[in-house]
Amino acid sequence: MLKMMDVKKVFRTDTVETHALRDFNLTVDEGDFVAVTGPSGSGKTTFLNIAGLLETFDGGQYQLDGMDVSHLNDKQRSQLRNEKIGFIFQSFNLIPDLDLFDNVDVPLRYRGFSSAERRRRIEQSLELVGLANRMKHLPAQLSGGQQQRVAIARALAGEPRFLLADEPTGNLDSKMAQSVMELLQEINRNGTTIVMVTHDSELAQQAKRNIYVRDGKVSELHSVADLAAAASA
Repeated sequence: MLKMMDVKKVFRTDTVETHALRDFNLTVDEGDFVAVTGPSGSGKTTFLNIAGLLETFDGGQYQLDGMDVSHLNDKQRSQLRNEKIGFIFQSFNLIPDLDLFDNVDVPLRYRGFSSAERRRRIEQSLELVGLANRMKHLPAQLSGGQQQRVAIARALAGEPRFLLADEPTGNLDSKMAQSVMELLQEINRNGTTIVMVTHDSELAQQAKRNIYVRDGKVSELHSVADLAAAASA
C-alpha cells in the first residue's frame, strides 16, 4: 500500500541544512493500522506530509498503492491525493459557518461527483461516525470529540484507500480520545489502511503496529515494553 525506500528530505536555508528524513524505510500493507511515535523534531510530520503527497522529497523512492510517485508533477500528485488519501488533523479544520453536511461536502465538490452521489457519501459517512442526526448543526454546536468525528466523516466521504491522521486526539480529553480511537479501529476493520502520528503511547499501543521515528529514521516496535522504552529514551 505504502512503501518508502531510502527516502531523504532536506530543508535548506542560506546557511543551514536540516536533514528531516535520512534513509527512511517503511512498508505499510493494505489493511494495516500503523501508529507513528517519536520525539518532537524527529521527522514524524515530514514523513506524514510526504506520505500524503503534500511535500516532495530529495532522494529515495516512494510507492503509493503500487505507483511510483517520485516523478509526478503537481497536478498528478493532487489528483492522486484526492482519489487515494484522506486526512485527519489535530485541529479539525472545519469551516465554522457551514453545517456538518456542507463541511463534509466541500472536498467532494472538487471530485466532480453529482449532487446525488455527494449526498449519498455525506449521509453514509456521517452515519458511520454517529452524527447523521446532527448534519444541519454548526461545528460550534458540537463537542471537540464530535467535531473530530465530523473531520473523520469528511475524510471518509471520499472513500480513500489510505487514511493519514496527524495527532487526531491531540485536542481531546482522554475519554473523547478513546472514543475517536475506537472509531478509527472500526474504520480499519472495514478495510481502510491507516497511518496515525501520535504522542499518546497508550493509544499507539492499540494500533496493529508501532513505528518509532528518531533523527529522521524509523524502527519498528514489537511490544508494549519496546514502546515504553522508546518513549523514555
